[in-house]
Amino acid sequence: MKLRFTLLLGFGLVFSMTAALGDGDAVRGKTLAYTCHGCHGIPNYKNAAPTYSVPKLGGQRAEYMVEALKEYVKGDRVHPTMHAQAISNSEQDRVDMAAFFQGNSAANPNQPVVGTPPAIVSTLCVACHGTNGVSVLGPIYPTLAGQHADYIAQALRDYKSGKRKNVIMSAQAANVKDEDIPAIAAFFSKQKALCSTDEIRENGGKCK
Repeated sequence: MKLRFTLLLGFGLVFSMTAALGDGDAVRGKTLAYTCHGCHGIPNYKNAAPTYSVPKLGGQRAEYMVEALKEYVKGDRVHPTMHAQAISNSEQDRVDMAAFFQGNSAANPNQPVVGTPPAIVSTLCVACHGTNGVSVLGPIYPTLAGQHADYIAQALRDYKSGKRKNVIMSAQAANVKDEDIPAIAAFFSKQKALCSTDEIRENGGKCK
């Protein structure tokens, strides 16, 4: 079934897409995703130059992951390794891998918030990403809860600098002071949701 959405990508990009997300085959996706575990499944694995943790994908929303992969293909997200990986896959491949990564346990937008959010989180972030990093607006908004703090911080800096081409997030990030970024990242990283790809693979499609 073909579904058409007006979406908010990553931390906030509006766009339109057509994707057969309802046709995602997690079993096939598990086979296709074997190369992804080499980075996303290794504890404490870091990207080099700049150095930051590779993001957790286990439990992430499938719709968001499909669109993120398209952004790597187009170059709106600049990362040579991810570009090479994403461009080698068909649209159906991406849909199937995203279905596998999402697993079968949805993050809970009503889960209690851990700690006190910085004021800027309440001002800029929660409308789209939820009070605990899990959006109530729909599956096309990425889950931030439990993501590595240094990855979130790097993404915010990339939006602010324009390295990630995203009109809305660039505008949002422009309102964030550099000294506020660690606090934003730390808050969302303390929430509970995401896990590594190996946890999804080893625990029957569930994050612990």
